[in-house]
Amino acid sequence: MRKLLPWLVSLLLAITLIVIATFYFWNNLFGDKKASDPDQVAKEVAGTVQIEPISADEMVKVTSELIDIRTNLADTDYVVQISFSFQFDNEKAKEEFDKIKENQVKPIVNRALWVMTPEEMNGTKGKDQLTAGLINSINEVLSDGKLLKVGIKGFVMTPI
Repeated sequence: MRKLLPWLVSLLLAITLIVIATFYFWNNLFGDKKASDPDQVAKEVAGTVQIEPISADEMVKVTSELIDIRTNLADTDYVVQISFSFQFDNEKAKEEFDKIKENQVKPIVNRALWVMTPEEMNGTKGKDQLTAGLINSINEVLSDGKLLKVGIKGFVMTPI
């Protein structure tokens, strides 16, 4: 019996390792093929979203503005003056936004601008990142709906 025990332990260990390796490779080869790149995931999600066109009257009812925000950028030698339009999914969200835009939304916008560099703000990629970040941050403080779209209405950046 003592001579058989090491063989049994070795056999059980080998079977266990084979089963673990099989599960690992099975999941890698045939498992869910989700992309690990956040940009790729965002592109896939954006491709499946369908926005229904709305009339101009309906758009006015669900759109709000934040005009002439002036602040410095990450490089304190530059000042930016920017205006935004915000489109919501319903009128309640717009009303809630209008109530909180001075006390909660302006600080969110300022924080987002304070980390941007002048080089990022020169191109559309930086402005797209800014608007996407604002959508995510503002949706966190809204309780009666969602912010769907942020548009930059006016933009002036100047060195001090």
